[in-house]
Amino acid sequence: MRHRVVVLALDGVIPFELGIPQRIFGRTLSTETPGAGERLYDVVTCSVRPPGPVRTDADFSIVAEHGPEALATADTVVVPASYELGPVHEEGRLTGELAAAFAYIRPGTRMVSICTGGYVLAAAGYLDGRPATTHWASAEHFQRLFPKVRVDPDVLFIDDGDVLTSAGVAAGIDLCLHIVRRDHGTAVANDIARRTVVPPHRDGGQAQFIRRPLPEAGLATTTAARTWALGRLEQPILLRDMARQESMSVRTFTRRFREEVGISPGQWLTRQRVERARQLLESTGLSIDQVARDAGFGTATSLRQHVQAALGVSPTVYRRTFRSTAPGR
Repeated sequence: MRHRVVVLALDGVIPFELGIPQRIFGRTLSTETPGAGERLYDVVTCSVRPPGPVRTDADFSIVAEHGPEALATADTVVVPASYELGPVHEEGRLTGELAAAFAYIRPGTRMVSICTGGYVLAAAGYLDGRPATTHWASAEHFQRLFPKVRVDPDVLFIDDGDVLTSAGVAAGIDLCLHIVRRDHGTAVANDIARRTVVPPHRDGGQAQFIRRPLPEAGLATTTAARTWALGRLEQPILLRDMARQESMSVRTFTRRFREEVGISPGQWLTRQRVERARQLLESTGLSIDQVARDAGFGTATSLRQHVQAALGVSPTVYRRTFRSTAPGR
């Protein structure tokens, strides 16, 4: 059976965030043969009330065709952002309607929030003691309201197993693509990303969006250096070599790079090499030693250390997971 995603539309819901799960999950198709082209998820939208209109923050309403009982059928529940959370946002507690709706959710259901939808998960207790994120502009308030949550305001999303949270607005796309990648592998996620005309993975986190002035017109950027580095990840790359591509001093280059990308050049290189390793582990039969060399880590020991730190599993476990995922999981 298809994995069922139930999207909870609350009054004041932001239409953009509400549409993300349907656009990503609802259009995700199998790339495996046989069964290529079959949809892998069912997506339904529900309200906390019986079927009927739900206000949005725009000048129109939507009609939810399902009531809260649809939550009982969910394998994954997604809560998009809303501007009318009331006691949830102000006091950190669920309304009676929300509490009744959440009572339908089965134990073990995967819970996902987009942007300030994380307030709802936190008020329901799903985030106690867990890492989570939300829109950077709300992160400080979120942390004060829910002190038991370990808030990280710098990332685009956080995957904590059965509970996942995203940063603001478009970061919901990043999170949904990540879930597809986790469920069905890189090929399927890349396919829906291409058809949605978005990158399958974005570098950096929210830090690159937090009140940082754009480079002045006419000033050099670090784009050429990043392009140069991506073309030779398997080779040793020194900071001074990257700076040289932009004709900058190492100090100026490092400052400019952090302003534009949100992380240091060294952190960025490591992330790119981890992504290269993931691709090789998922799509090739290369030995772990060869993957380490081709990704630029040099040795299998270095590869294991970096993959474990970034993904929480060893390269061997990661490969076994993503090269043996069955369609429709």
